[in-house]
Amino acid sequence: MYPPFDYFEHRRACVIKQRQRDARFESLPDVYKGPLTSHQRSILNAPIATLVQDVHSGTLSPVDILRTYGKTAAIAQERTNCVTELLLPEAEAWSRSSDVNLQGPLAGIPVSLKDSIAVAGFDVSVGYSRHVFKPCAEDGVMVQLLKRAGAIPHVKTALPITLLSFESTNDLWGVARNPHNDRYSPGGSTGGEGALLALNGSRIGIGSDVAGSVRTPAAWAGINSLRCSTGRWPKVGMNTSMPGQEGIPSVFSPMARTLDDLTYFTKAFIEMKPWEVDYTVHPIPWRQELYDEARSAEKLRIGLISTDGVVRPSPAIARGLKLTADALRKAGHQVVEIPLESFPQKATPAQGLQIASVLLCADGGKTFGSFFRTGEHNDPGAAQIKFYMSLPRPVKYLWYLWTRYVKCDPLWASILQYFHPLSAAEQWQWVAKREAFRATWYEWWNRPEQAFDLILCPANATPALPHGAMKDAVASCGYTFLWNLLDYSAGIVPVAKVDKELDALEAGWKPNNSIERGTYKYYDASKMEGLPIAVQVVGRRLTEEKTLGYMGVVEYCLREAGIVYEHLDVDNLPELKDIERQKSNVSVHPGRIW
Repeated sequence: MYPPFDYFEHRRACVIKQRQRDARFESLPDVYKGPLTSHQRSILNAPIATLVQDVHSGTLSPVDILRTYGKTAAIAQERTNCVTELLLPEAEAWSRSSDVNLQGPLAGIPVSLKDSIAVAGFDVSVGYSRHVFKPCAEDGVMVQLLKRAGAIPHVKTALPITLLSFESTNDLWGVARNPHNDRYSPGGSTGGEGALLALNGSRIGIGSDVAGSVRTPAAWAGINSLRCSTGRWPKVGMNTSMPGQEGIPSVFSPMARTLDDLTYFTKAFIEMKPWEVDYTVHPIPWRQELYDEARSAEKLRIGLISTDGVVRPSPAIARGLKLTADALRKAGHQVVEIPLESFPQKATPAQGLQIASVLLCADGGKTFGSFFRTGEHNDPGAAQIKFYMSLPRPVKYLWYLWTRYVKCDPLWASILQYFHPLSAAEQWQWVAKREAFRATWYEWWNRPEQAFDLILCPANATPALPHGAMKDAVASCGYTFLWNLLDYSAGIVPVAKVDKELDALEAGWKPNNSIERGTYKYYDASKMEGLPIAVQVVGRRLTEEKTLGYMGVVEYCLREAGIVYEHLDVDNLPELKDIERQKSNVSVHPGRIW
């Protein structure tokens, strides 16, 4: 149907899909309802290796595990609206058939999937209403491998329309909420996974990351995640908002509530040899010796990025970073500050943000915009990107001059100057800049004065931001985006939670540039109290084993220093901040279905 009449098809699709999802939850048998039993609590608390061994030996049924996580997934959905498609009835059938290899290394383990991953019999909507009512004929490669390993997909989870936001909202599925505070975003674009895992609604989650999309949700929800280098994880059998975008490749990567689960799963999945079924995966086996070497290191040399020179970390994030650095030093590791002036010349984080932003949006937003129906709401952050991109170049140049010389904001001006659709020749030039940037960093990290084993830095400048904040804070992604540009492996380790007194802004604090101003517009330690604080651990390209090992060192040192992150407990959750609004089907945004 053609515009404007497709507006009615859009509204109809949103209503039907949400009703279908609600009906599937409501129709679950009684075994999926009621309080958790002591046996189910033991399943939630058991190490993933123990669960697999019990399934192998026949002492634990995969259905028992599914029903446990079905209960917690239902709780997570009620609180956060994190689920798009419920797969539980089919999952039980898979667990009883030859579809799932119950002798595999992930036997019986429930795995949740970002909505963009193909599962036979279900839509791959990516949040667009035009993609619904078109169920996939077969599983994508990711799901095929998971089932071959014995894992059982049980839900698909929320994301933002366009996939270009640290929010997870769209008309089709509604607003996904942060499990710690419903007024805040769970992050994006894999925000549904973060919310679900934080509430123990899944054992393992799979998301994708092009600018921080598995790391920001992990940091904002208080879980662990690993951004893999391209080529270590499958990417066939997925849908996206920007097919063909390879300037900053997206990479699918794992998320988990605990680091133990994340490490076990990553090892088990890579040992399934995904390169044998996906041509995009490098034939690099799991290298246990690299993990063991990193995990057992007695004295690491760690580079500390306290600020990237674009957006200073908020007091809460700076405190989490200091707690971590102090714990590492106390354990005997060497932590070396990386001041702004020591970043490689012509390859600073600010220049990296410029290159990455231009390449990611090289088509001016034309591709992600092509899937919208009349009246379908855009994400506020993606809408800002499209607005900047659509300005005529003469107007944009005047805006650049005003920003650079009148407002004296050279940083924001440097991005505005080139933020427009690129021709093929122009894109080649920016790809060449990307490669020069990577080469410079490669040489810089190899210098004797650096020679870092890993880099420790913020995961984001702030804890979770409130819903709608991406309109102003969409450019505040540099702490994760830099490593996508460089294609380095990077992981998230939760540390603490916001304290309204310890993490308040100093009196008289002022932003240094427009990006910082948009980010700090929403920073309020009092309102953010209790939200997670996390750090980011960065390793070199294609060194996922080492990065996981270094994350283990960080977690161990924090624990030895008496700092243990407290996860949410589904049996003892705080009250929702605005319970009546949660029960309403109508969003605070006019015309948008909640």
